[in-house]
Order: sequence, then C-alpha cells, then structure tokens
Amino acid sequence: MKRLWLLLPLLVLFATAGCDSKKDGEAGAESAQSAKPAKLAEPEYIAVQHILIAFEGSVPGKNITRSKESAQELAGKVYEMAKSGKDFDELVKEFTDDAYPGIYKMANFGVPPDMSQKIFPRDRMVPAFGDVGFPLELGGIGMAAYDPEKSQYGWHIIKRVE
Repeated sequence: MKRLWLLLPLLVLFATAGCDSKKDGEAGAESAQSAKPAKLAEPEYIAVQHILIAFEGSVPGKNITRSKESAQELAGKVYEMAKSGKDFDELVKEFTDDAYPGIYKMANFGVPPDMSQKIFPRDRMVPAFGDVGFPLELGGIGMAAYDPEKSQYGWHIIKRVE
C-alpha cells in the first residue's frame, strides 16, 4: 500500500502532462496543423502552352490514326523530353494534335475571366488542364493523363509560361 502512495504523484504528473487551459483535442489539432506544410495558394491567372497527344476518335473533326496505347506511349516520351530540357516550343510544333502554339490563358475559380484578352474561365476548360496547370511553378512542366471525364481528348503535356 505504501508503494501505491509513492506512485500516485507520478500518475498525476503523467495524467496532466500536456494539459493547459485549452479544451481536450484543441492542442493536438493545432500542433497537427502546424506540422503540415502550408499549401501555396494557386495564382488567379495563368498561361500555359501544351502539347496534345490524341488518339483515333478522341478529337472530333481530326483525322488522328494512332491507337490509344501508342498515344499513351508517345505522351510519355514527349513528357520525358520536355522534362529533360528540350525546347518546349519545338516539341509543340512537332507533336501536338492541337493548333500551334497551343497557348491558353485561364482565370482560376472565382476570378473573372476576360474574353477580350482571351482569358478563359478554368471551369470552361478541360478539367485536367487547370488541375495540372495551376499548381505548376512558372516554367514547370506537368502532364494530364487521358481520362474520359477530366482529359477526354488525350494526354496534355503542359508548361506554365505566365
């Protein structure tokens, strides 16, 4: 019994360690939030240049004969060339299934577009286009993979230019 009385102060000390005037759970949530890196806000406006690698039937009105599988393979190769520093403008000229120069300006969600300046609203573009383009750093390169809902025309290799 005497030993229990000796341990009691230690039990109280451990039980109250980390407690302060905050309610239970507040301190844990606050420290968990401060441990996460802050997400950088996306810009209001961007301009991107892109290379569209399409496949047969993916772009209405275009006579593209490559299969979906060969489009995926080509997109991977072109993406690697772009990431390795090849001149992006030259890659656009050589590989895009869109019109050259393939530069589009977009306004982010909740930001007014300016059609007189050909700045399109993000939500009126292919969803994956903005999803990849807005988080990129200036000069950064990313790729939107083919997805029937988010990138229905094929693979987009995207470089942020503004």
